[in-house]
Amino acid sequence: MTKAQTLAALKNQLDSFYSLQQVIAIIEGIDPEVIVEKETKLTPAIAGKIAEEIEKVLDYNNTNSDLVDTDSVEFELDYDNKISVTGAGIEIYRIMDHIEAVLTQFTDGDDE
Repeated sequence: MTKAQTLAALKNQLDSFYSLQQVIAIIEGIDPEVIVEKETKLTPAIAGKIAEEIEKVLDYNNTNSDLVDTDSVEFELDYDNKISVTGAGIEIYRIMDHIEAVLTQFTDGDDE
């Protein structure tokens, strides 16, 4: 008997006094509520598929200049008039949005 079942049974009883033995028996009859914590690990196949999907979405969005902060790109002119990129910022929040969208595809939709 669970705690909820015990309380429901007691509420259905007529008002009366219970003996100590009856109260002990009721309390001993209550099953402890068990909370099961479940840890799930990804299989190598699923992890590989997730990595592949992340790579695809980042590669696709990189061609649209969605992932690089183009305003922060730094250039250098080399001695042979060659232009080199010496620094560039990345849009971390956009990258994380894309990764989160991919990971969401692999969840069961239950928010815990």
